[in-house]
Amino acid sequence: MTANKPRLLDQAREVLRRLHYSRRTEESYIGWMRRYILFHHKRHPAEMGAPEVEAFLTDLAVTQQVAASTQNQALSALLFLYAEVLRQPLDVVHAVRAKQPQRLPTVLTRAETRSVIDALSGTYQLMVKLLYGSGLRLMECVRLRVKDIDVPQRQLVVRSGKGDKDRVTPLPGSLFLPLQEHLGRVQLTHAQDLHEGYGEVYLPYALARKFPNAHREWLWQYVFPAEHRSLDPRSGSVRRHHLDESGLQKAVRRAAQQAQVPKHVTCHTFRHSFATHLLEDGYDIRTVQELLGHSDVRTTMIYTHVLNRGGRGVRSPLDDPAE
Repeated sequence: MTANKPRLLDQAREVLRRLHYSRRTEESYIGWMRRYILFHHKRHPAEMGAPEVEAFLTDLAVTQQVAASTQNQALSALLFLYAEVLRQPLDVVHAVRAKQPQRLPTVLTRAETRSVIDALSGTYQLMVKLLYGSGLRLMECVRLRVKDIDVPQRQLVVRSGKGDKDRVTPLPGSLFLPLQEHLGRVQLTHAQDLHEGYGEVYLPYALARKFPNAHREWLWQYVFPAEHRSLDPRSGSVRRHHLDESGLQKAVRRAAQQAQVPKHVTCHTFRHSFATHLLEDGYDIRTVQELLGHSDVRTTMIYTHVLNRGGRGVRSPLDDPAE
């Protein structure tokens, strides 16, 4: 008697893990596959194809009015399902596309930035100083490892950033001592974990094979580890993962309210402010592009529209001196 074939979503999860997709991507893709199946009244995807995918994506755009990035993520999940799981790649998918809004980023003044940072304390304050001082994305900050901090060169090495690209960005000199003190505390925690028979940290699959003992070494540990050890659902190992990003997000919201900054402030606002303030200081657009890790300079150009000059630097005729 043959064993029962795994359910489709279990098969998809298996393929995602075999191809070493991140846990976040796995959960997101599985969620979209489930929604697609339910949208078509639980029909099996193998019985459907491009027309049904188009209908689902059009409903997301027209009825649910999701953001363009959300619709693109749903499309990526379904293309993966058909190509990698069902082995029935779709040719061309035509659907009503969600509108891509053209919005300017929220940028803080230097005084506003300082007031929000001053309203924070401890580890969260140090993390926000890195977001602003080095132009990091939220997940780039929480995933920093000890080896990525290069004090002699006054730089941070961002590994596998957006688009799976590495880049180098400045490390503020004012953070040398706070980081050293912070890492001293983290190292004590790591030593205690090792003493108790733990001390492992997650490594991507290729690195885990190349450096089989690195997962316990100090240099590979997270700069901002979680307060408690936890069970890795994939490997079954008990590890100390990085700090949960939601805690920092909530702390930033509270700090902005406490500082009475009349803007919608998120963790990404500090990266926007980093870029804008560099341009204000006279750094050229290509340098800022490299520091941010943008593939296209046009993405960086948006910050030229929010420089602290007001109205594209145009002087209002109302302010012209009387003749």
